[in-house]
Amino acid sequence: MEYRQLGKTGLRVSQLGFGAMRLPMVNEGRPDAAVDRDKAIEMIHRAFEGGVNYVDTAVGYCNQDSQRAVGEALKGWRDRIVVSTKNPYYGESETEWWANLTNSLDRLGTDCIDIYNHHGISRDRWNDVQKRVGAWMLKARDQGLIRHICCSFHSDNALLRELVDSGYVASITLQYNMLDRKLEEGIAYAASNGVGVVVMGPVAGGRLGVRSEVLEKLLPGIDRVPQLALRFVLSNPNISIALSGMSTLEQVEENLRVASDTGFSAEDSEAIEAHVTRLRKMADLYCTGCNYCLPCPQSVAISRVFETYNHGAVFGLWEAARAAYNRIGTAPWDEGRNASACIECGQCEPRCPQNIPIRRQLKEVHAALADQ
Repeated sequence: MEYRQLGKTGLRVSQLGFGAMRLPMVNEGRPDAAVDRDKAIEMIHRAFEGGVNYVDTAVGYCNQDSQRAVGEALKGWRDRIVVSTKNPYYGESETEWWANLTNSLDRLGTDCIDIYNHHGISRDRWNDVQKRVGAWMLKARDQGLIRHICCSFHSDNALLRELVDSGYVASITLQYNMLDRKLEEGIAYAASNGVGVVVMGPVAGGRLGVRSEVLEKLLPGIDRVPQLALRFVLSNPNISIALSGMSTLEQVEENLRVASDTGFSAEDSEAIEAHVTRLRKMADLYCTGCNYCLPCPQSVAISRVFETYNHGAVFGLWEAARAAYNRIGTAPWDEGRNASACIECGQCEPRCPQNIPIRRQLKEVHAALADQ
């Protein structure tokens, strides 16, 4: 296992971290769903034995059972493992915020949490931290209940730079992978200013966990897309940890093999970079995601529709493309619709700087990706 510095925390961490949000479950989908202790603890211990010394969990993971399972797995290992968890509360009640912390300490079976994150920082939530929540976090650190104030992050480069410049957080956990590189500039800025960068979603929420003839065998010894995806993230020197949400022992073993490979040569990194950049340019020929075509009077999520198609047409990830396309508009908070809602009014096409024949391509995407 290779190890890296986590910003200025003084912690030396394994470049592979164990993300405990996808642990194997029993009674999946039921109110009493719980982590399968026999499988999960074996997986976590195998990761520890393989050199992983960073584990990340959160209050709500695995039907609120992840922290308990991690706490059980930590017995006998606690002094060798960096523990990360999160507080999702941004409201007015200090009592409720502290209840989350107290419960996490109890469930994890520890007196102090190494990496304590504000969960899912956005612009509004950062304002809440500055107004009141940050004072509670600082108090917890002063009392020795947490070691380092950190956050997980879901926003843009501008807010990422603002967080770094504030000097408030010691590390930031964020999304970055071959399909989503929009925070690359902010990642470099954080690293250059001594803020640790922990990457979640190195396999893009499962989208890079499937077969792709385009991406397989890009590098010698790498014949599966998840291996390439993890290696892509680890090839970025500005990243401290790649968190992998592992759910089987086989995934643990595969990730340990990739993360233990010291052969991340400059040539390998350049080959990955050149290939992914070429593919991204191909994707931009279809749609750059500028969203000038919006709003659509029928709420068709035009750029998202084209993005899902790019996963198949450009990256060869057809299974993931179909799944993503057919999820559009299915969540209660998702007001977008897929291409089936297009009435061919044509309002979008004059706005497109790429001069894409949007109406025709929407039909093609729907024919290729829609569930039959």
